[in-house]
Amino acid sequence: MLGRLGPDSIVREDLMPHVVSQFFRPGERGLAPGQRAELRVIGIDGAGETTLLVADQVIEAPNWTPDGAALIFNAGGEIWRMPADGSALPEVIDTGAIRKLNNDHVLSPDGRLIYLSNGDGHLYVVGISGGEPKRISNDHPEPFRYFLHGISPDGTTLVYTGFEGTAENRRINLFTIPASGGPDTRLSDIDKPNDGPEYSPDGAWIYFNSERVTDRPGHAQIFRMQPDGTGIEQLTFDNRVNWFPHFSPDGEWVVYLSYPEDTLGHPADKDVILRRMRPDGREMGDVTAFLGGQGTINVNSWAPDSKRFAYVAYPAG
Repeated sequence: MLGRLGPDSIVREDLMPHVVSQFFRPGERGLAPGQRAELRVIGIDGAGETTLLVADQVIEAPNWTPDGAALIFNAGGEIWRMPADGSALPEVIDTGAIRKLNNDHVLSPDGRLIYLSNGDGHLYVVGISGGEPKRISNDHPEPFRYFLHGISPDGTTLVYTGFEGTAENRRINLFTIPASGGPDTRLSDIDKPNDGPEYSPDGAWIYFNSERVTDRPGHAQIFRMQPDGTGIEQLTFDNRVNWFPHFSPDGEWVVYLSYPEDTLGHPADKDVILRRMRPDGREMGDVTAFLGGQGTINVNSWAPDSKRFAYVAYPAG
C-alpha cells in the first residue's frame, strides 16, 4: 500500500538531499515562486543539521517513528513515509477515501497506528502500512472541528484542539477522546484560544499554548496542566508568540516554535525560531532560526534517542 509517483514527477536521485519537483499532489497551500520546502533534522544543541528532502510543493509536520526508522509527514492531503537517514525517496501511505489530511497527525506509542485529522473536521486511525481509515471522532449538534495533537504514553487517549462554533463566534478549546473512540472530555472552556496540546512522556502533564492570560490578540505563551485540566502553570513569559511545545522521549527537553511579536495565530512564512527549554521552563535557548511557521513543527518530531528532531523550513530565493 506504499509508493506512488505522478506521471509528471521529476526526481533528482543523484543529489543528496533528494530534490523533487511535482512529486506530491497539489494541496490547498502553495509556495511562492522560488520558494521551497526543506525537511531537515537537527540536534537539540543546534549542531549536525541535515536536509533530507527539498521539494517545490508544501510538505509539513514530520513525526519520527518510535523505532527510529522513518519520518512521517503530510503533503497534498496525503501521508508520506521517508527513511529517517534519507536513503530513499518518500512513499505515500494509502489512506483510502480519506485524502484531505492536514498537519495534525500522531503515531501510537508502539508505532503501529497513525491517528489523523482530515479536512472534514474529524479524526481517523489507520495502520502504519495504510488501509481504509476508521473514524473515531463524534458528530456534534453545533459546528465542531477536531485538530489532533497528542496521545497519552499508554496509547489510550488522544488530546486535541476543538474548534467550536462558526467563524464569527468561534471558541478554541482543549479536549481528550479515547483513542478507540468514545465520549469527548473537555479540558478548557474559555473564550481565548488554546492549542497544541501534548502529553509529557510520564503522562503527568499536558503542555499547550494559549492566550489565556493576555489582552494582546495572538500573544500565545506555553503552559502546562494536569491531564484533567486542573493545575495550570505558565512556562514562558516573553514578548514573542510561542506555539507547539514538544517533549523529547526521555522527558529532558521541550522544543517549541517561537514567532515574532504581534503574530496572530500560527501562519506560514514568518521569521521563526525553534527554542528549547527544560520541562519547568528553565535553560531556555535558541536552536535555529529560519523562514517557517505553519507546517514547521505542528506535531512531535523527536527522534527516539532524544538527541535530534525533524522540522520543515520554507526558504525563499
